[in-house]
Amino acid sequence: MSPANSHYALFVWLLALFALVDPALPFRVPPHYSGEAQKLADPNYGPIPGQSDHYSSYWGIERPFPGNITDPVFPTQDGPPGEDDFVWQNLLAAEWIIFEFYQQGIERFTDEDFTKAGMPDNTRQRLMEIRNNEAGHLRIFQNQISPTSIKPGPCKYTFPLADPLSYMTFMTVIEISSMAFLSGLVQAAENDWNQGLIAALSQTETRHEAWVLMEIWKTNPFAGPSDTPFPYANQILDSTQGLVVPGSCPPENPEYPYPRQHLPALLAAPDTKSLAPGATITLAFTDKDNQPVFDPDTQYYAVFSHGVHNISVPIVTEGFPLRPINVTIPAAFETRGVIVALIANQLGAPVKESVVAGPAVILEQPVELGPELVRGGGPEAT
Repeated sequence: MSPANSHYALFVWLLALFALVDPALPFRVPPHYSGEAQKLADPNYGPIPGQSDHYSSYWGIERPFPGNITDPVFPTQDGPPGEDDFVWQNLLAAEWIIFEFYQQGIERFTDEDFTKAGMPDNTRQRLMEIRNNEAGHLRIFQNQISPTSIKPGPCKYTFPLADPLSYMTFMTVIEISSMAFLSGLVQAAENDWNQGLIAALSQTETRHEAWVLMEIWKTNPFAGPSDTPFPYANQILDSTQGLVVPGSCPPENPEYPYPRQHLPALLAAPDTKSLAPGATITLAFTDKDNQPVFDPDTQYYAVFSHGVHNISVPIVTEGFPLRPINVTIPAAFETRGVIVALIANQLGAPVKESVVAGPAVILEQPVELGPELVRGGGPEAT
């Protein structure tokens, strides 16, 4: 056979081979991945959320499906992304953080650890059930991303795991923060079905939050007539960067969150005694490499959102950073749910571009946990 005929025969053989290859198989996968995750491109692969009790009643310590498959899932079709793919990619990346938080807690603590801390006998079992719900969220989000877009894999994360009390305190603010950012993410979705699905997912987070408030903290789970919606969901998602081990994410993952503003992180100072309405606090910007720059000719405001309202409090930025910025949390707010605080250059922070630092999620229920989170460096990592 002549060289030309040999090359032609090879070309025909390759065409035939690619025609037979299932697009979900790893022929498009970079060589440093096994390709196992590509099975997840099929929405019918593995237990199906809503049809399998795997996402409610799995009691193993090992990571439940699909949390045990940690590579990104690469596109299996060519074409433009789906209209809400970036929303689901943001949610999937955030969900990996939440899933891993519960998984690490289950691995770290025993039933006896929780009961010795004064918690109910079924605390760890309930955390497993929540962990299973979060695994179901992983699968739902993977399936909502179109086959033309990458489904991000997890990074490595660090959480407060010193003792059961600090762990459950952090769990409380994670769950209520989830409700706050999901209310904003609903507004980012274009598709009506996607908007409804995000709203339904927030109801699951509400149930998780109600359990921890009632059973662990023995407090009233009701947050008043409305929880606190926050319109700029990606700003809350961006605050979770403090939980991610630098350089640990798959390099192929899309930017998280997208779009990202890279705002300075906002927190109350570590010596804060109270975060209740009416308390005066000192603001702290916790990332030394990302500090706010204040224009001397601009009036800035601390904007506090609670329920369906926000209140703007003028702040003095002259002399910062040598001079601290103090502000009083509006006394008008009820001591329930959460208050979301940020710094803006316009009254009420009417657009996301007006936000210059934050947000910080201030836990009001139970209110005594707020200062504990500040001392532990937690709220900016919600």
